[in-house]
Formats: sequence, C-alpha cells, structure tokens
Amino acid sequence: MRFALLVLSDKAAAGVRDDGCLPVMEAGLPQGSRVVVREIVADDGSLIEKRLRAWCDSGDVDCVLTSGGTGLSARDLTPQATLAVMDYEVPGIAEAMRAASIGTVPSAMLSRAIAAVRGKTLIVNLPGSPRGVRETLGVIAGVLPHAIELLAGSTGEHATEP
Repeated sequence: MRFALLVLSDKAAAGVRDDGCLPVMEAGLPQGSRVVVREIVADDGSLIEKRLRAWCDSGDVDCVLTSGGTGLSARDLTPQATLAVMDYEVPGIAEAMRAASIGTVPSAMLSRAIAAVRGKTLIVNLPGSPRGVRETLGVIAGVLPHAIELLAGSTGEHATEP
C-alpha cells in the first residue's frame, strides 16, 4: 500500500511551528504500508487541489492522507479542495472518525473532514493535531487495506451473515 501524506498548515509551512502530524500519520499506517511522498504546505485551496490531482493521477499512490484544514475557519480549505477533485465520496469513513472522537472531544462534531475517491486513489482528511490524527487514523486504519484492494479492482468475497 502506497501512501502520500499531506499536512496543511500555514505556520508549519512557513517554519514558524514544527509539525507533529507527519510522524503520527506515518506511525499509524497499516502494516506493510510505504510512504511515497510527504509534504507540508500552506492552507491554499488551489495548491491542495494541485497536489491531490497530481498524486492521485500519478498511479504511484493508493491513498492520500491529509492532516489539517478541516475546521470552520476561512483558511480551512481541505474539504473544499478534496470535493473539487473527487469522483465520489465515501461518507462512512468520515462518519466513523467523527463518531469515535465526539465522546472525548465534543468539538469533533465541527469537523468537515471527508473521505473520497479520485480514480483508484482514496483520499482521507484527518484532523490537524497529532492527537486527532492518532485517534482517527486508529479508527480507520483497519479498513484501509480492504478499501485499497477494492479500488485496485479486487472484488473479493463479502462477509456473509450466518
């Protein structure tokens, strides 16, 4: 499984603040994953769209994980950029992340994070804090291999009920 990791932070991109999300993202990936590219950029919608398009269309990335830019401020542009480049949404992933977080962090209900597909690449918006990344990636990491297999064309067997 090949991952691209994109952190959206004006301060980290400018070198004003250290980023703590990339190492947590990398540590939370499913076993057997490989990070193909990692980058920190400012909260710039057109730049985010450009990165997402390039990585998804390259054929070199199975999943793009973003961190940051999913809140309510005017500079939080990650969901809009993701929506602009996607083919279709995968709402259950974002719903699961919010549901798992709301009990301990009530403000998680303000997250506009989405999950979507472009071509054969899954894009998932994660929160912009190391703790948020750790918790939400922990919720979804187990389904990422199956999602990636399905997008690659594997039809596999669905679980059946007894």
